[in-house]
Amino acid sequence: MARLADYFVLVAFGPHPRGSGEGQGQILQRFPEKDWEDNPFPQGIELFCQPSGWQLCPERNPPTFFVAVLTDINSERHYCACLTFWEPVEPTQEVVCTEDATKREEEACEGGQAQLSPTAPAQPGQLFAPKTLVLVSRLDHMEVFRNSLGLIYAIHVEGLNVCLENVIGNLLTCTVPLAGGSQRTISLGAGDRQVIQTPLADSLPVSRCSVALLFRQLGITNVLSLFCAALTEHKVLFLSRSYQRLADACRGLLALLFPLRYSFTYVPILPAQLLEVLSTPTPFIIGVNAAFQAETQELLDVIVADLDGGTVTVPECVHIPPLPEPLQSQTHNVLSMVLDPELELADLAFPPPTTSASSLKMQDKELRAVFLRLFAQLLQGYRWCLHIVRIHPEPVIRFHKAAFLGQRGLVEDDFLMKVLEGMAFAGFVSERGVPYRSTDLFDELVAHEVARMRADENHPQRVLRHVQELAEQLYKNENPYPAVTMHKVQRPGEASHLRRTPRPFPRLDEGTIQWIVDQAAAKMQSAPPAVKAERKTTVPSGPPMTAILERCSGPHINSARRLEVVRNCISYVFEGKMLEAKKLLPAVLRALKGRAARRCLAQELHLHVQQNRAVLDHQQFDFVVRMMNCCLQDCTSLDEHGIAAALLPLVTAFCRKLSPGVTQFAYSCVQEHVVWSTPQFWEAMFYGDVQTHIRALYLEPSEDGESPSQEFGEAQYQDDQRSALDVASEQRRLWPTLSREKQQELVQKEESTVFSQAIHYANRMSYLLLPLDSSKSRLLRERAGLGDLESASNSLITNSMAGSVAESYDTESGFEDAETCDVAGAVVRFINRFVDKVCTESGVTSDHLKGLHVMVPDIVQMHIETLEAVHRESKRLPPIQKPKLLRPRLLPGEECVLDGLRVYLLPDGREAGVGGSGGGPALLPAEGAVFLTTYRVIFTGMPTDPLVGEQVVVRSFPVATLTKEKRISVQTPVDQLLQDGLQLRSCTFQLLKMAFDEEVGSDSAELFRKQLHKLRYPPDIRGTFAFTLGLAYTPGRPARTAKDKGPSLRTLSRNLVKNAKKTIGRQYVTRKKYNPPGLEHRGQPPSEDQEDEISVSEELEPSTLTPSSALKPSDRMTMSSLVERACCRDYQRLGLGTLSSSLSRAKSEPFRISPVNRMYAICRSYPGLLIVPQSIQDNALQRVSRCYRQNRFPVVCWRSGRSKAVLLRSGGLHGKGVVGLFKAQNAPSPGQAQADSSSLEQEKYLQAVVNSMPRYADSTGRNTLSGFSSAHMGGHVPSPRARVTTLSNPMATSASRRIAPRGFLRPQRAALYIIGDKAQLKGVRPDPLQQWELVPIEVFEARQVKASFKKLLKACVPGCPAAEPGPASFLRSLEDSEWLIQIHKLLQISVLVVELLDSGSSVLVSLEDGWDITTQVVSLVQLLSDPFYRTLEGFRLLVEKEWLSFGHRFSHRGAHTLAGQSSGFTPVFLQFLDCVHQVHLQFPMEFEFSQFYLKFLGYHHASRRFRTFLLDSDYERIELGLLYEEKGERRGQLACRSVWEYVDRLSKRTPMFYNYTYAPEDTEVLRPYSNVSNLKVWDFYTEETLAEGPPYDWELAQGPSEPPEEERPDGGAPQSRRRVVWPCYDSRPRVQPDAISRLLEDLQRLETELGRSPERWKDTWDRVKAVQRLEGRPDGRGTPSSLLVSSVPHHRRSLGVYLQEGPVGSTLSLSLDSDQSSSSTTSSSRQAARRSTSTLYSQFQTAESENRSYEGTLYKKGAFMKPWKARWFVLDKTKHQLRYYDHRVDTECKGIIDLAEVEAVAPGTPTMGAPKTVDEKAFFDVKTTRRVYNFCAQDVPSAQQWVDRIQSCLSDA
Repeated sequence: MARLADYFVLVAFGPHPRGSGEGQGQILQRFPEKDWEDNPFPQGIELFCQPSGWQLCPERNPPTFFVAVLTDINSERHYCACLTFWEPVEPTQEVVCTEDATKREEEACEGGQAQLSPTAPAQPGQLFAPKTLVLVSRLDHMEVFRNSLGLIYAIHVEGLNVCLENVIGNLLTCTVPLAGGSQRTISLGAGDRQVIQTPLADSLPVSRCSVALLFRQLGITNVLSLFCAALTEHKVLFLSRSYQRLADACRGLLALLFPLRYSFTYVPILPAQLLEVLSTPTPFIIGVNAAFQAETQELLDVIVADLDGGTVTVPECVHIPPLPEPLQSQTHNVLSMVLDPELELADLAFPPPTTSASSLKMQDKELRAVFLRLFAQLLQGYRWCLHIVRIHPEPVIRFHKAAFLGQRGLVEDDFLMKVLEGMAFAGFVSERGVPYRSTDLFDELVAHEVARMRADENHPQRVLRHVQELAEQLYKNENPYPAVTMHKVQRPGEASHLRRTPRPFPRLDEGTIQWIVDQAAAKMQSAPPAVKAERKTTVPSGPPMTAILERCSGPHINSARRLEVVRNCISYVFEGKMLEAKKLLPAVLRALKGRAARRCLAQELHLHVQQNRAVLDHQQFDFVVRMMNCCLQDCTSLDEHGIAAALLPLVTAFCRKLSPGVTQFAYSCVQEHVVWSTPQFWEAMFYGDVQTHIRALYLEPSEDGESPSQEFGEAQYQDDQRSALDVASEQRRLWPTLSREKQQELVQKEESTVFSQAIHYANRMSYLLLPLDSSKSRLLRERAGLGDLESASNSLITNSMAGSVAESYDTESGFEDAETCDVAGAVVRFINRFVDKVCTESGVTSDHLKGLHVMVPDIVQMHIETLEAVHRESKRLPPIQKPKLLRPRLLPGEECVLDGLRVYLLPDGREAGVGGSGGGPALLPAEGAVFLTTYRVIFTGMPTDPLVGEQVVVRSFPVATLTKEKRISVQTPVDQLLQDGLQLRSCTFQLLKMAFDEEVGSDSAELFRKQLHKLRYPPDIRGTFAFTLGLAYTPGRPARTAKDKGPSLRTLSRNLVKNAKKTIGRQYVTRKKYNPPGLEHRGQPPSEDQEDEISVSEELEPSTLTPSSALKPSDRMTMSSLVERACCRDYQRLGLGTLSSSLSRAKSEPFRISPVNRMYAICRSYPGLLIVPQSIQDNALQRVSRCYRQNRFPVVCWRSGRSKAVLLRSGGLHGKGVVGLFKAQNAPSPGQAQADSSSLEQEKYLQAVVNSMPRYADSTGRNTLSGFSSAHMGGHVPSPRARVTTLSNPMATSASRRIAPRGFLRPQRAALYIIGDKAQLKGVRPDPLQQWELVPIEVFEARQVKASFKKLLKACVPGCPAAEPGPASFLRSLEDSEWLIQIHKLLQISVLVVELLDSGSSVLVSLEDGWDITTQVVSLVQLLSDPFYRTLEGFRLLVEKEWLSFGHRFSHRGAHTLAGQSSGFTPVFLQFLDCVHQVHLQFPMEFEFSQFYLKFLGYHHASRRFRTFLLDSDYERIELGLLYEEKGERRGQLACRSVWEYVDRLSKRTPMFYNYTYAPEDTEVLRPYSNVSNLKVWDFYTEETLAEGPPYDWELAQGPSEPPEEERPDGGAPQSRRRVVWPCYDSRPRVQPDAISRLLEDLQRLETELGRSPERWKDTWDRVKAVQRLEGRPDGRGTPSSLLVSSVPHHRRSLGVYLQEGPVGSTLSLSLDSDQSSSSTTSSSRQAARRSTSTLYSQFQTAESENRSYEGTLYKKGAFMKPWKARWFVLDKTKHQLRYYDHRVDTECKGIIDLAEVEAVAPGTPTMGAPKTVDEKAFFDVKTTRRVYNFCAQDVPSAQQWVDRIQSCLSDA
C-alpha cells in the first residue's frame, strides 16, 4: 500500500522581497509539517503553482486545475496537483502592487486560463490575488486529485457544514494499493465517494487520452518526428496556452517511448523563472506556456512543437534520423488507418454505412499499440544479442550492438545506431535484459508475435486487427474493472467564483490534522507490511532475429554453388592439391565478398583445427592467410557479422614451422585490419567468451561436452541445449534458496572465470596488435587508434587499416616521432585500458585487477621476443616465384630511362578491362612492370586471373600527355596487402592505376615520379622527345645558348615593359602579359615602320627594339621560303593574289599578298605573308593592328569561289576600334586624337574589305541577321548602318523571324558581318556607319574548355568503379562535363558563318585573342565550305595554314615545358578534331581521310613525337630553325620529324588513313546538324586496346602476327580458323579488317607469293574505281554497279542552318536548337530551288519517256581544283532543265542545272586544263544564281547551237 497524498500545501500571493511589481508565492501552511522519512518535501513548489508568475488580476477568474511534475535527485517523480482560485486583495497588499497592476493586467489574464466575462459587482479599484491548493503525491491519479481538491474548494465556497481539517487529514492518511489491478473506494468524510483503480501491470505507462490528443493536435508526421527526436536524444519543447495540455502532451510522448524509459530532464510545465533551463546542453522534454514563445526563439538546437498551432519546427542544424524503411512507411500507414478510418473508404462508389469511430480513450490505446508493435519489430531478437557476464551476486548483462545491427542488416542505419547508443536503451538492457523477472505485454509481443507481424505485413486489415487486440489489452490494463460505481463528489455551484465570498480561505488548525496523521501512522505500523507478490518467470527469448528487410547483397548473393567452390578450395589446400586450389582461388576471393561465403570459410577452417593447433606447409599457410585476409578486408571495425570473431580462434591455431623451435602463426600475417584495433570489438568478443564459460560452469557435466559449439557465434537454438540466458534464469531462481557459503563459492568461481578470460585476452590482443617487425614501428603509423581510443574509428572509411594514415604517419598518428615512439608501450596502454573497462564492469576484485596490470607488460615483452625470432627466420624464406618481366617494344630512337618497376595494374572503372557488360574474362588486375622511356610510360604484364591464360596486357601513353599524377594507397590484388600506388592520368584517355609490389622501395617509386616529372615538363622545348630523337641538332648549326645575348635581352625586355607601361598608361597594361615560353633564347625582330609611337599590344613592343637582335635579312631563304609555305599555295588556289614579280599584279585584283610581316614585326604570332585589301598600304597596317588584341588585325584567309565572299580572322577588339566608335561617337575628348587615328585606319580597313567585294545585291533583297533593331531600320531604304545582331539564343532569333512584321526584314544584306564576343560588344549602339553588322555571340573561354575536358576525362576513364554500374552513370557524368555542349556551340557558329558566306556576305571572325576559338571556327567554316580541305592534302594544308602559321599556341595549351606547367592541358585542337569527327559521321562520303586519321592527329598533337605541333608560332619555329630545315638536308630513312611526312610514308604502305567511301559532290557545302542529340561521343575517348597499347604508333602496333592454324607442329588437322575477339583487348580494325582492306591485303600477299613486286594499294584502288565507273550494263539500262553510289540523302546533306526564300527577302533561319531541323532536311533551299519547276511535271512523266529537246556532248569544267570532263548533256524544255550524264547510254543523271536559276549565257575563255585542240570560240559560260558553269563544245557551230537553244528556252519561259 502507498499513501495517496504525501503533502497538502496552501500557497498564497506575497509581495516580492526586492519590491519589484512581480509578486511571489508564499507557503501559508503545509501538512504534515515535518517531512516523511521516505519522501522529503519537494522544494520550489511555489514556482510551479503559478508557472507564469504570481500576479494580481483586476477581476475574478474561474478556478483552474493542472498537475505539474517535479523530479527529485533520485529521479523519483512527484505529481503536484494545483487548484488555483482568486480572492480579493487586502488593502495592505494592494498598496504594494497598485502601481504595477495596470501594467500586469494583460499578462495576468493570459496565464492560460479560460476567461468568463466578470459579472460580479466588484468595486472599481478592487484587485484579486491567486491562492493555490496543492497536493503532492508520488502516484499519478489525476482525477482523484482533481475531485479531492475540488471538494475542499467547494466546502470553502459553498460554506458547507464540514470540518476542512478532517477532510484534509483523511486525504493525507488515505492509502491505495500499488498495482495488480485492485480497486479501492475512498471517502474523505464529506459525504463523498471515489473509486481508485490501479493498473494491472506496473511497467506499462498510463496514458488516459494523452496520446490521442497529441496526434489530434500535431498530426502523424509531426508526432513521428518528435518520437524519433526523443529517442535519438534531441531537445524537445512543447508550447501551449494550456498547462493541462502541456502536461498531457509530455505524458503522451513518454507513453509512446515504452518500453524505453526517458531518462533525461522531464518538466511538463516549466515556470517562467526557470526558463534558462532551456539552454542546458543535455536533452530534455519540457513544456512552456506559449506566452513565453519569444524567449524560445533564439534556441538553436531545440525542436519546438506548438500544440495550439499544430506545428513542429526543426532547426536547420538538427538532423532527426527517420525510422528505417520499411518500418517508417508501415507505421505511417497504420497510424492513418487508426486515426482516419474513413480514408480507406473515401473513394468507394458505394461506401458502407459509417461505422462509429472508437472512443478517444480507445483510440489512444490503439495508437500506443502501433508503437508497441513498432518497437517489437525494431528490437525483435534483441535477447539473442545479450551477453550474460555475471549471474551472481547480481546479473551483469551486456548488449552486443554490432551483432544486432549486422544481423538486422541495419549497420548503416543512423536511427537505430543512435537509439542503441542512447541512455534509454542502456536502461532497457539493464532492466529487461535480466533473465528472471516478471514479464509484461512487450515481452510477450517480442517473443511470440514476431512471426505474426511478419506475416501480416502486407495485409492492412490483419495489422489493424492485431493493433486492436493489443489496444484492448492496454485498455484493460488501465481500466481493469469496467462496471465502476459512480463517483459522488460535491462540486461548487455554477459561477460560484463570481459570488462574493464571505471570507478568505481559513487558516487550518495544524494540531487537528497532525493528530489524524499520527493516528493513521501508528495504525500502519501495527499492521503487517503488505508485500507485493511479484510473479517472476524466465523471460522468453523469442525466435532468432532476421533482417528487417531481406536485402540481397548486390552481385554477391551467395548461391550454394559459390559455397561449394569455397569448400572445394579449402579441401584442395589441406589435401595438398595446390594447382587445383590455385585455379579456384580467384573465384573464392570473389565469392568471399558475400557474408555466407565468409561464414562458410570460417566453419570449414574450424574443421581442420585439432587440439587448437594446425601446422601447415608454406604453400598451405599462404593460401589460408590470403583467404583470411580477403574475409577480413570487408569487415568494418564493428565486425557486425561476427566474421572476425569466428576467425579469432583460428589465427592463433594455424601456423607453419620456420625452423626448429620457431613457429609462425597466422595472426602475424592478418594484422592489417581495422577491426583488431577497435576496443568495442574486443569487448564484445570478451563478453561472448565469458558468457560461454560461465554457462559451462553451471551446466551439468553431461551437457558439458557440447558447450563449446556456442563459441562460434552461430546461435543455433536447440531444445536440448539451453542458452546462457536460460541457465542464468534458473540460477537466479535458485539463488535465494542457497546457503551463504554456497553463494560465496559461486561468486568466487564466476569472478575467477572472468579473471582468467582477461589474461587470455591480454595475450590474444598482444598477438594481433604487435607487428612482426616491431623495430619498424609500422604498427603505430597504421594504428592511430591505439594512440587514443576516440580515434579508433578513424579509418572506417577505408577497407583496411593503413588507408587512413598512410599519407604521413608522423603528423597524423598522434605520436610525435616515428623513431622514438615505442610499440610495446602503445600496446600495453591499449590492453590496460581494455582490461580496466571490462574488469570493472564484470566485477573483478581490485587485487586481481592490480595483478593484471602487472602481468600485461610482461605478456607483451615476451611476445615481442618471440616475434623477433619469427621475423628473423621469415626473412630467410625463399621468395615467391614472380613472373618474369616482359620488355616493351620501343620506337627507333626511344630509350629506356627507368627499367621496369614491378607493379600491379588495377581496374579503373572502365568495364571492358574487367570483363563487365562486354563479357570476357577479367584482364585486370594484371601483374607486371612499369617502364619509363624518353617518349612513353609503358605497363606490360599479365592478368592475375589464371583463367585468362597467357595474354599480355599493355597500356601506355606518351609522357607528354600526362595530365595528373596522384599517390594512392591500394590493396595488391593477390595478397590483399596495403601498398603505396600511383595513379597517372593522360589526355589520350589512358589511366595507369598501379600498386607497387612490396619489393619496390619507396625511394624507387619516388625516383620514378621525379623522372616522370622531369620528362613531362622539360625546362626548354628542345628537351622534348621530338628534338632529342635521333640527331637533336644538325652539326652545321650549333645549339644556341642563352649566353651570347641573354643578359642584354633580359634587360631589354625589362626596359620594354617599362616603356610600354609609360606610353600606354591605359587599361591594357592590366591585362596579363603574354610572354611566349623560353624568352631568353630568342632574338626579336625590328619593327617595319617606326614613324609611329609604341603600338598597343600585349607582347613586348617591337617598335622600340634594336635591329641587332632581329632575324637577319641575310637569310636569303626567308622570302622565297615564305612563298613556298603552304598557305601561299592555298592563296593562289583561291585566287587571292600571287607574289611572283613576273606577273605584274593586276590592280583589278581586290586583294594582295603583303610581306609586311615577313620579319614578324607587326604581329609575332601571324605568318610572314598576309592577304590584305589591295587599297591598304603596308604602313597603315601597323596602325590598324593596334586596335586588336595581340596585334592580330583582320586578314583574309579564304574566299568563296562562287559568291566571292571572303572569310577574315583577327583577334578580339581592344576598347578602341569599331566598338569604341559605337560607344563614344558624340563625345570626343582631347586625349583621343591618337586613338582615333588608329580607329579611323581600322574603319578604312574594314571599308576596304567591304569595297573589295563584288556587289550583286538581289533585286528582291537579301536577308539580314537583324531580327531586333526595327527602330533603326528607316523603313525599307537600304541605309549604310552598322547593326548589332544577337545570337545568344538562336531560338529567339527564329521565333522573332516567324512573328516579325514585314517591316522587320532588311531589304539589303550587310556586306560584312563581324562575329565578336558578346562581352566585347556590350552596350553597343547602332550608329550610322558603314555596311557591316556586328554579331555578338557568347563563347566559352579556354579555361572552360580545360575544365570541361577534365570532367570528360573522368567520365570516360573514371579511375574507380562506379557506385552504380551501367550506362546511366557514364551518361550523367558525360552530361555534367558539358563537352558536347561546347562542340554544339562551335558547330552552330560555324554553320552560321558558312550560311552567310554562301549567301554572299563576307564574315570577320574576331573572338578572344584570335588563336583558340577563332581558329576552331575559321577552320571548320573552310572545311564545311570547300571540298578541297576534305582531302588528305587539303586538310594538312588547312591545319598548317590556320593552326600552325596563324599561331595557335600548341606548346602553351599542351603545357609542353616547365613554364607551362601551371596552366595545364587545354585541348583546343582536340576539340576541333572532335567537331570534324562529328561532321565526318554525318557526311561519311565527303571526306578522303578516315576517322582513324583524326584520332591519329588527336593522339600525336599532344604526344611530342613529332615537331609539327610544337611551339606557338612560325616565328618561334624559324627561331629554332624548324620551319625550313626540311629543305636543304634531305635525310635518309631517319625518323620522321614531321607528322605529315610520317602520314605520307604510311599512306604509301597502308590504307588506314584513307576513307573508301569517299565520293564527293562537286560543289557540296556541308551543313551538319549541331543539336546535342545528333552528336556522338567520339570512340577515341572510350576505346582501348590492351593487347598492344594505343594503336597510333604504327611501328609498335604491328606485332608479330599469329601463324595460321593449318601449320600445326603436331601435323594434326586444323581445328578451326575461328578466333575470339575481345572488344577491349584486341585491335578490332586489325583483327577484323573491313572487306576492301582485306582484299587489298590478299592482293599484296598473292603478288608477293607470285614473286612480283606488289603494286601500291592506292594504284590498285584507283584502277578498280576507274573500271567501275566505265563499265556500263550490257542492256544499256540500269545503273553501273558502282561501289560508291549512295542512295542515302541524309548523309549527303544534313541541314542545320538554311536560308529560306521569303516574299520580302530571305531570312536566316536558325533551327539549331530545335530538333525540327530533321524534318526540314529534304526541303533544303538548294533542293527546293532545283525542284521549283520540275515537280509540276513529275507526276505526269515517268522516267522512261524522258523529254529530250536537244542533246549532245559538252566538256564541263568541274568545281574548284577539278579537271574538265566530257559529259552527255540533255536540254529538256518541258521540265526546263539542263541535265548531264556520264555517257550517252547512262540512265543515271549526274547533275541538273535548273534553267529558272540561269541569269545569263555568255561566251567564255579557255582556263587551265581545257581541251587543247578546240577553238577559243567554242567556249561559253552559263551563269546561275549559284555559280558559273564553264562549257566547251567540240567545235564553234555546235557551241553556237547550244547557246541558241538555251537562250530560246529561257525566252520561252
